[in-house]
Amino acid sequence: MKKVGILVGREQTFPLSLIERINERGEGEVVADFVKVGGVRHDWAKEYDLIIDRISHEVPFYRAFLKRAALEGTIVINNPFWWSSDDKFFNYSLASKLGVAVPRTVLLPQKEYMEGITGESLRNLEFPLDWQGIADYIGFPAFIKPFDGGGWKNVSKVSSLEELWNVYDTTDTLCMTLQASVEWDQFVRCYCIGQQDVMIMPYDPRKGYLSGEQYVHDPTYLSPELAERVHNDVLTLNRALGYDINTVEFAIEGDTPYAIDFMNPAPDAELASVGEFYHSWLTKAVTDLVFRRLAEPPAERRYRWDALLNPPASTAADSIIPQSVRELPSDVINTVSEFVGQASEVMSNVVEAFTEGMSSESEEKPKRTRSSSSTKKAATKKPPATRSKKTNGD
Repeated sequence: MKKVGILVGREQTFPLSLIERINERGEGEVVADFVKVGGVRHDWAKEYDLIIDRISHEVPFYRAFLKRAALEGTIVINNPFWWSSDDKFFNYSLASKLGVAVPRTVLLPQKEYMEGITGESLRNLEFPLDWQGIADYIGFPAFIKPFDGGGWKNVSKVSSLEELWNVYDTTDTLCMTLQASVEWDQFVRCYCIGQQDVMIMPYDPRKGYLSGEQYVHDPTYLSPELAERVHNDVLTLNRALGYDINTVEFAIEGDTPYAIDFMNPAPDAELASVGEFYHSWLTKAVTDLVFRRLAEPPAERRYRWDALLNPPASTAADSIIPQSVRELPSDVINTVSEFVGQASEVMSNVVEAFTEGMSSESEEKPKRTRSSSSTKKAATKKPPATRSKKTNGD
């Protein structure tokens, strides 16, 4: 029996719908329920085959527990290690390199710092900051927002340097970004599940949460060409970031979809918020993802420690691969091993064919009958020095 755990916060309908659908499909072979966890021992034994995380970004204890579960081989969706290290400014930079349109963005130094940080601690920081240069690059209006936030928290629209400074002075220890405003004509939020299933949803961020007016079901909202570009950009971003559950938001100006938020690994899925159609679609897509992941063979060396805790069986090729090569990334090692294995097989076949050819030639030669005189002469001569055949390893 496979055990699936759901780690949740305040949301109600999505976790219950997901548990019900998984249990119905699992027929006792796969069982889903809410995770229960208290004090976690360092030698904690595996309890779950897969955990879906909806809340650890707000509860550090949960995040630490999920990392411990991953050590036992539990599949955690989304990857708690990458989620911990990810941030929106990195994402904007990556997206730009991948060819996805993003607004001009600048990372800003914090206004305040934790206790113990003094001027000497910040000797590498440029001071005063070139605010005018930043404003000239970004332009106004612009949005100032946390570099790793979500849910539209601490997001402000500013129209001048004075407004920017006023908001910046209230940000305390938050690290912020300043981003050019997109005067959008259309706006969409897109679910992406398992890095393959995409649902494009017309979305109005100006409407209130749970107003029932944020999401609209309209399959023809985008032109076919624009829908295809959005779909492809969603897949590109999520495959690059490695998220199995995520949303990507696009502010569309003219015919250009600007990706403005794509770090939302625990996206809104409440029935009262997203509506029946999207709620049902997401529940089914995540259920499909769960069963897909449970059916996959254990990923080889998913984490760096796997090579130490579960070393791969040695092969003939390993003995002739230098240690320096064996310390390379797993994909490189696999390629080298495959090449060496193929080369060894080819050489073995060549040697075998050569040996068989020599053997056949010896068998086909007619035997010569020596005269008694020649035999006598041969007997008086010294035998030639014996020479050993060279092998492939000499």
